[in-house]
Amino acid sequence: GLVGLKIHAKATLIVRQEKDGPRTYCHMGTGNYHSKTARLYTDLGLVTCDPVIGRDIVNLFHYLTGYAPEQPYKKAIVAPRDMRNKIYEYINQEIEFQKQHNNGRIIAKMNALDDVGTIRELYRASQAGVQIDLIIRGHSRLRPGLEGFSENIRIVSILGRFLEHDRIFYFHNNDQPITLIGSADWRNRNLSERVELSVPVENPSLQKRLIQLLNIALNDNRLAWDLGADGQYRLRRAADAQTEYNAHQILMQQALERMA
Repeated sequence: GLVGLKIHAKATLIVRQEKDGPRTYCHMGTGNYHSKTARLYTDLGLVTCDPVIGRDIVNLFHYLTGYAPEQPYKKAIVAPRDMRNKIYEYINQEIEFQKQHNNGRIIAKMNALDDVGTIRELYRASQAGVQIDLIIRGHSRLRPGLEGFSENIRIVSILGRFLEHDRIFYFHNNDQPITLIGSADWRNRNLSERVELSVPVENPSLQKRLIQLLNIALNDNRLAWDLGADGQYRLRRAADAQTEYNAHQILMQQALERMA
């Protein structure tokens, strides 16, 4: 471990000797490697043999175990080294695309939001016209829906059968989507005081699935609580003629269909 930093990243690395030499297989996730929470939490994981990510994870483990100084990462985003700056960079990209193409868009799903610097960047993005949806189960220090300040930000909390624990980040990137999963919420303790890991999900079909998961949460009208500009949460209910849309029920049904 590292003095003064809690390791909160979730990663597994396998190095396998194959005919053409050693090859890396990595698993990076949003949840703990824990059998009890696996039954109760909603989490995501990515398994990949991408050699670039593999080299990044090798470097991360070397750093954590003291075998080598920390090296620059090519695809992995690691806190406290560079995660905060990368978040700012992605938000600022959406501001620029909003100015140029009027299509700035951010969707982020996490457990909590309290990092002051990130909140300021999100306020700036809202004021530039970027449309922002935040799915935050727990507390948020950001106040959405304030006219002239954060009217382009919406926050919803999903509370149901399972504990929402996955972290998904989507940036429209001028119709070239950037999607990431990771271990970190946008909290000061995660970005500055812990070793955290986020990785890009670049496979188009997996990107599509992540976006689908975000939209399922955003469209919920059974478990969703909307945070208002007054700081109060209000339970979202289906209108009389509207079909009830329960995010957790939909995810369970999809899982059963895949196993059938």
